[in-house]
Amino acid sequence: MYRTMRFFCLAALLASASAFSTQGGAFTTSAPAVGGAFHDVVAAPNSHANRRATIVMDGKANAIRDRITSVKNTKKITMAMKLVAAAKVRRAQDAVLATRPFSETLQSVFGGLIARLGGEAMDLPLLTQREVKKVTLTVVTGDRGLCGGYNSFMIRKAEARFKELTSQGVDVDMVLIGQKGIAYFERRNYPIRKTFQCGQNPNAKEALAISEELLNTFLAGETDAIELLYTKFVSLIASTPSVRTLVPFSASDITQQGDEVFQLTSESGDFSVERTELDVAEPQEFPNDMIFEQDPLQIVNSILPLYLNGQVLRTLQESVASELAARMQSMQSASDNAGELADKLSLEYNRARQAAVTQEILEIVAGSLALK
Repeated sequence: MYRTMRFFCLAALLASASAFSTQGGAFTTSAPAVGGAFHDVVAAPNSHANRRATIVMDGKANAIRDRITSVKNTKKITMAMKLVAAAKVRRAQDAVLATRPFSETLQSVFGGLIARLGGEAMDLPLLTQREVKKVTLTVVTGDRGLCGGYNSFMIRKAEARFKELTSQGVDVDMVLIGQKGIAYFERRNYPIRKTFQCGQNPNAKEALAISEELLNTFLAGETDAIELLYTKFVSLIASTPSVRTLVPFSASDITQQGDEVFQLTSESGDFSVERTELDVAEPQEFPNDMIFEQDPLQIVNSILPLYLNGQVLRTLQESVASELAARMQSMQSASDNAGELADKLSLEYNRARQAAVTQEILEIVAGSLALK
């Protein structure tokens, strides 16, 4: 019985030793005679140049290797999304610059007409302040996620403003722009007047539809004030949820409010933003003896809807630029985290691989010693 057990143990050790030997390659074992020395375990001559991998990886190491591949692929995707967002930011900024000449001309003509009319212009419906009993909140959010806290910050700002107005006894309803805000407020049964979809490239047609809805609501007396909630673009790493009164207008704000534009630049592979402050457009001078074909008051009344449309379009473009900048930063953070995770996993994988190599060597040596 003892000899039989000894025979099985010896056979098991021989099988374990032969499992780690290769044909023309790595470690090989000779069959030393009883009492042979340990140096009989040698590597075949010139085997180093033709050595093949003989490491039998366990399930843990294979799982780590697969995860490293997955993380690196994710990093490639996030970097690509960052570059796409950067290209779209440039396009949004070009759209803002393209509308700037029209806005400057409109502001200049309006300023000249207000100076010519004096206090008469204050009687226009869009310039008349009412007792505020009902307010319409126009909330601008995005259609997509993966942009950090862009949408959540704007939604929280809108909820806070809604609660503030209702606590003062003011009726509030909403005009929602963007799928994220629509989905959030509809699920919570907020009073919604109208919803609009806005893509990554807002145009004058979309802005006109929104401004007409707001204008008709105010002129029909269904609301006393319209507030605009949007994300103000500050820089590539910062944007601020802002609230301002859109309607009724203030003649002083239109004629005295300056502007600023942002330009995305890149240097040595890093993105940055150049900020340019623009002065107020000088009011156009109209001689006292100039005869207008239409009443100047009617001209001002016709300019105000154009100004509203321009403000809505500008706000949409600025919100899109803020969303894309937030997406750039989010994707950059995701890429950095993926790189760090890949480095940690590579270190863990190397440790597991080294442990497997050490274990194999120990088993080979143990099998050789057992044959003595």
